[in-house]
Amino acid sequence: MSSLETLLQQLFNALTIGSLYAEAAIGLAMIFSILNMVNFAHGDILMLGVYSIVFGVASGLPFWGAAILGVVFAALAGVLMERVAYRPLRGAPDVALLLTSFAVTVLVENGIIMFVSPNPQPFPVPAMLNKYVSIGNLRLPAIDIGVIASTFVLLAVFTLLVKRTRIGIAMRASSSDSVGAHLCGIDINRVVVFAFALGSAMAGFAGIGWAGRLGIVEPFMGLEPVLKGFVACIFGGFGSLPGAVLGAYMLGGMEVMFTAFLPTEYALYRNAYIFVVLILVLLLRPSGLLGTTAKEKL
Repeated sequence: MSSLETLLQQLFNALTIGSLYAEAAIGLAMIFSILNMVNFAHGDILMLGVYSIVFGVASGLPFWGAAILGVVFAALAGVLMERVAYRPLRGAPDVALLLTSFAVTVLVENGIIMFVSPNPQPFPVPAMLNKYVSIGNLRLPAIDIGVIASTFVLLAVFTLLVKRTRIGIAMRASSSDSVGAHLCGIDINRVVVFAFALGSAMAGFAGIGWAGRLGIVEPFMGLEPVLKGFVACIFGGFGSLPGAVLGAYMLGGMEVMFTAFLPTEYALYRNAYIFVVLILVLLLRPSGLLGTTAKEKL
């Protein structure tokens, strides 16, 4: 494989990883922009969606039907989480919401361990997604092509929802000034529920690609996506949805390039290098690359 083909292969890998991070990060950024909270239980929504796919396939559903079920279940789990755990604390200090999100994480993960299984289980990836597509000397996994294509489609639909629909405009207004939006007649509870449902559905989509690439599901599989999504949001600027997407692709690109082009003994510390870059970004641009000092609009 030539140096150009190697570079193209790594760019493809970076797009794949960045797409998964973008789907996870956008829900975090959306919730933060409206409620000013970081929902660390977001990764467990991803995990619940994946487990529902496994159960759906085990019950006899075709994979794509089970995948739709997983996305819907993830959205419903996010709505239930908001209604039971976060809405009663609306207006409480930010630290109370943060600690509650950690508590929800512990409850969900231990619930899966107790009532399902603590052991990893195989994820039923369809045969068509296990194939490779050859372009010259490049061999591209079909599942990675699907991840990239679906992410671009989802981001386009998401942008249209936020920019062109009434509920999307209400979300943007609530993000900018929730009190003013309420005084103008916007139902803040409805906006928050929609934001949780939409962000959780994105986490459900991310879970399909994440589990498909790993080939397994396990109770703690949501930890890495939510942490990487959190870092992506910091890169781009919390509360900025374009910033979350930009940060996700930056993060995916750095991970892949550090792994591919550094000697093995140094590539092992890629996460440390990423956090060094993160510190530099925050020193030079404390609000993130696309963030502002004011409360960001969607």
